[in-house]
Amino acid sequence: MTQIQLSDAQAIILSTACARGDGAIFPVTANLKGGAVGNVCKSLLKHELIEEIPATDLNTVWRHDETRGPITLRATPLAYRTLGITDEQDETPPAEMPPAPVQRRKGTKQAQLIEMLRAEGGATIDEIATALDWRPHTIRGAMSGALKKKLGLTITSEKVEGRGRAYMIADD
Repeated sequence: MTQIQLSDAQAIILSTACARGDGAIFPVTANLKGGAVGNVCKSLLKHELIEEIPATDLNTVWRHDETRGPITLRATPLAYRTLGITDEQDETPPAEMPPAPVQRRKGTKQAQLIEMLRAEGGATIDEIATALDWRPHTIRGAMSGALKKKLGLTITSEKVEGRGRAYMIADD
């Protein structure tokens, strides 16, 4: 089977849906602006990772169909397999699964930053700047924008004697 490469937004939306008992895509918890949710959902539909089903809750409507009425979206069994939650080939999603870890591309500077922030004791701005060859303002922007806002990660910091301020990803 061909491995499907997911963007960060796709992985967040899909893993959140797969963590729900019914596999529902809506409500979307990812912090996406404008038509980004629609674009991500269209891409996931194209890859058959989500499917349209009749909506029972009007707060979860994806679109209205003249013949079928309100339509919502849910994760397909392929989505569960893609995220590595199950290897089953049947058509029913698992009832209660723990949230799947978000799969990101390996080797990117963002992945390196996340790895440094998850390490024991976290990392300082100077340590990150040296490792990634980034300027301090770029690091702070990546932490507040990409990690906190887009990926929904919680970043904490504490003053460490002899090191300065160390930043780390809080375990939720």
